[in-house]
Amino acid sequence: MSKHRIVIEPDTEDSNYWRDLWNFRGLFYFLAWRDILVRYKQTVIGVMWSVAKPLLTIGVMWFIGWLFHSDVPTGVSRILLVCTATLPWQFFSSSFSEASNSLIANSNLLTKVYFPRLIVPASTVIVCLVDFFISFGILIIIMVLTHYTPDIKILMLPVFLLLAVITSMGTGLFIAALNVKYRDFRYLIPFIVQFGLYVSPIAFSSSMIYNHPTLPQAVKFIYSLNPMVGVIDGFRWSILGGDTAIYIPGFLMSIAISILFLFVGIWYFRRMEKSFADVI
Repeated sequence: MSKHRIVIEPDTEDSNYWRDLWNFRGLFYFLAWRDILVRYKQTVIGVMWSVAKPLLTIGVMWFIGWLFHSDVPTGVSRILLVCTATLPWQFFSSSFSEASNSLIANSNLLTKVYFPRLIVPASTVIVCLVDFFISFGILIIIMVLTHYTPDIKILMLPVFLLLAVITSMGTGLFIAALNVKYRDFRYLIPFIVQFGLYVSPIAFSSSMIYNHPTLPQAVKFIYSLNPMVGVIDGFRWSILGGDTAIYIPGFLMSIAISILFLFVGIWYFRRMEKSFADVI
């Protein structure tokens, strides 16, 4: 009596991989929904933390901006200027951190069955989007309290949110793949987030950098290499308008860096994906 066995292997062709990604969309929904339930079901801490964390950051950045007398556009309160930058930054920092550690956190799943591993970090970004929409209520409340009404430019806000998703996905995929092989990278992730907080225009406006008369062009160029500069400037432009004009060269540079991160992140993730189960 002959014995038969079934071997499930990943497709080697990229076209088949992306088809598998679509076929396993149910797993993507399940992982995202599982994390949402764990965070919010029958708990007050999850919802409170989604509000308390950005509130604390807003308070600290407001104080820093007030202490150093950073410029505030005409007709806009400082607290509103800080809030419009804190929310996209909080989304990026959370989704980047969660995606970077997602493969390690789901190591038991990776070693048992084949599925496109890209699903795991991508699902964590969706959970962070839920946090973003909850914390967005802070911005609405501040606009009501300060009697501020955005103009038609706010319709462009989803475009800049998409840019934030692209930035966090690209960087998160790259670090997630590195984190599997080199576990020391998990200690580097909080440092990257902390460093990015202070070099991004949260407590100040990008106009202080781009319009500074004595800053060398090289410094302005290096500043533009931070992809979150374009995201935050876009959020401020779409919500605040007025004097918060976008510096187009720097904005285009940020977009290019974000897209580059996404392609490099996917390429490196796909390159390392076959060895995840063996290394992890």
